[in-house]
Amino acid sequence: MARRRARAGWLFASPALLVVAAVTVFPVLFSLVLSFSEVRLEYGGLRLGSPTLAHYEALLTHSEWYRALAFTLGFTVVSVFVELVLGTLVALVLERLGAARGWILALLLLPWALINVIAAQLWSYLFNGTYGAVGWLCEQMFGTRPDILGEPLPAMAAMVVVDVWKTTPFVAIVVLAGLMLIPGDVYEAAEIDGASAWTTFWKVTLPQLRPIIAIAVLFRILQAFGIFDLPFVLTQGGPGTATQSVAILGYRILFQNLDFGGGAAVAVTTAAIVLGCCLLFLRVFRAQADEGGRA
Repeated sequence: MARRRARAGWLFASPALLVVAAVTVFPVLFSLVLSFSEVRLEYGGLRLGSPTLAHYEALLTHSEWYRALAFTLGFTVVSVFVELVLGTLVALVLERLGAARGWILALLLLPWALINVIAAQLWSYLFNGTYGAVGWLCEQMFGTRPDILGEPLPAMAAMVVVDVWKTTPFVAIVVLAGLMLIPGDVYEAAEIDGASAWTTFWKVTLPQLRPIIAIAVLFRILQAFGIFDLPFVLTQGGPGTATQSVAILGYRILFQNLDFGGGAAVAVTTAAIVLGCCLLFLRVFRAQADEGGRA
């Protein structure tokens, strides 16, 4: 009976699995094959030649790859950390609201609901060095109008600001869902024991939120590491290559230089880095959760 139910389960799941294989597994395998092959663009399409490691050798010896990787890693770490802190604070505030919670949640979702390209274009108007509101405000306060998107460090900071503005509501809603699942008796027990608000948060709330926070951080790492539209619209990867992400680098190699093998090597290397980071994060989180359970 158990084997029959298992077969029935696989039978019903097979259409979804086939779709996943068609849109996910096959492109990944095809990119892997391209990255290890000599690829020639001909009239009839792509022609694969003999196996080679030249694409990875060219990628790993190119300084532009390391600059793009450094920007992407820095952007991911800073933006995810800030979004996690702000999202947790917003969720704690929302948990204590009453009837107004729904209205505030609707307002918070407006940035998250905007299409990334449209949001980036709106912020580009604000950061514009000639007529932007941010530059005008800086001129009124400090007497000078900075070229925010024309300098490396201000441009990187602008990327983080826009991403935090847009994605913090997502983190806040996820954390709020976790807060709503925490039973109230644990807070009553902490209050009876005389725990302060900070101690209650650190010893009771935060351990209960670890699984939810892990999910939110995992999703945000995957999204932030593949950032493309935000720097592409705001700065085109500039000034120079200061805000060029690995996704933009892969786009330029693949679609502008028509180097299909090199673009596939960028995609495969990026996917391997993201997979390694996610597995490491999940392993650390699992170890902490096991220690918390034994405690």
